[in-house]
Amino acid sequence: MSQLSTQRSKAYNLLQEGGLVRLRDLMKAGVKPETMSRLVREGAAVRPARGLYQLATAAPDARHSLAAASALIPRGVVCLTSALQFHELTLQMPSAIWMAIDRTDWKPKVDYPPIRFVRFSGRALTEGVERHLIEGVNVTVFEPAKTIVDCFRYRNKIGLDIALEGLREGLRMRRVTPDQLWKFAQTGRVWSVMRPYVEAMVTDGA
Repeated sequence: MSQLSTQRSKAYNLLQEGGLVRLRDLMKAGVKPETMSRLVREGAAVRPARGLYQLATAAPDARHSLAAASALIPRGVVCLTSALQFHELTLQMPSAIWMAIDRTDWKPKVDYPPIRFVRFSGRALTEGVERHLIEGVNVTVFEPAKTIVDCFRYRNKIGLDIALEGLREGLRMRRVTPDQLWKFAQTGRVWSVMRPYVEAMVTDGA
């Protein structure tokens, strides 16, 4: 078997196993960038973003863009409106994926998918994190209660109406409890803002 055939075989195997695969991981396995470029030209593979590949026949998940973003920013956490959408707590369709990164991390330059970064630190970045496997990629997303609290913290960026929608839906669907919200709101120092809304919605049955 020729070197090119071996590389193509390795590439196919990795793409079939992983769904979305970074170029750096392909290169570690011995697949050269030229081989991937050839597969793209032949229509066997596609490059949804710089340095990211998948099989052309792969059926994209509805959350494909989250997988693409997480593959490119593995230390980032899906947050705010994007996390609300992931948890089906909003009807909003954000024009970009919201991702939280550490305050000290270098801000990556990503062409696609569009990403809006917010900087968290300490417990704000590490608590309330869920991990989901989407298209072979480990996607980290803040859990519903943490997401709602963060939406109130960043209400000036995303709008109070979105934070209220997430809160109302979270309570109505029993995805969150007042105690869970209180715990994260204490850490985020936003309970004084949230409390009147939480109490009113609990009284009204959300």
